[in-house]
Amino acid sequence: MFIIAGLGNPGIEYEQTRHNIGFMVIDELAKKLGINVTKLKFKSLMGEDYFKGEKIILLKPQTFMNSSGEALYEAVNFYKIPLENVIVIYDDKDLDVGKIRIRKKGSSGGHNGMNSIIYLLNSEEFPRVRIGIGKPQKDLVSHVLGKFEESEKKLIDEAVIKAADAVIDIIENGIEHAMSKFNGLQKGN
Repeated sequence: MFIIAGLGNPGIEYEQTRHNIGFMVIDELAKKLGINVTKLKFKSLMGEDYFKGEKIILLKPQTFMNSSGEALYEAVNFYKIPLENVIVIYDDKDLDVGKIRIRKKGSSGGHNGMNSIIYLLNSEEFPRVRIGIGKPQKDLVSHVLGKFEESEKKLIDEAVIKAADAVIDIIENGIEHAMSKFNGLQKGN
C-alpha cells in the first residue's frame, strides 16, 4: 500500500499556482492510474484503487499548505502504513523551474507544508518528490502563490508528467531506481 500526497491549497484562486504543483501531479497520477480523487476523507480530497497489486491512496489535503500534516497524519494512522510507503509531492523554490528531485528522507528545506508533516508524523523518514518552481524574483509569498509565467508553462507541464511517472516508478521499482532515473530531469532529458 502507498499513500501519495500532493501538497497545495484548496480553492479556485490557488489553482495553477506554484505552491499547488503537488495537486497538479496528483491530478496527473489520477489520470494515469484511473483513480477518481473526489471523496472527502482525512481532511483531503482522496481516491483509492489498486495498481499492479498495490493499494494506492491519492491525497490532496484541503487543510491549506501550512497544515498539510493534519491530513497526512490522519491517513497514515488510519491505514497504519510504514512511512517508507508515504510519498509527498511538493514545490521547491531552491530548484530550477521544472527540475525534479526525489529523496528517501530529509528536512523540510524551509517548506511550511513539509514542516507540518514532519512535525505531526514525528519523522523525516519518508520519500518525497520535489518539483522546482525557481527562485523568487520578488517576495516568497507572492512567488509561491503566483501563477507560472507563460515561458515556464511548458517546463511545468513536462515536470508534472515526469513527477507522476517518477511516483509510478517508485511503486513499481523502488525509490533507488526512481532516484537514479529521474533526479535532475528537466526539459531535453
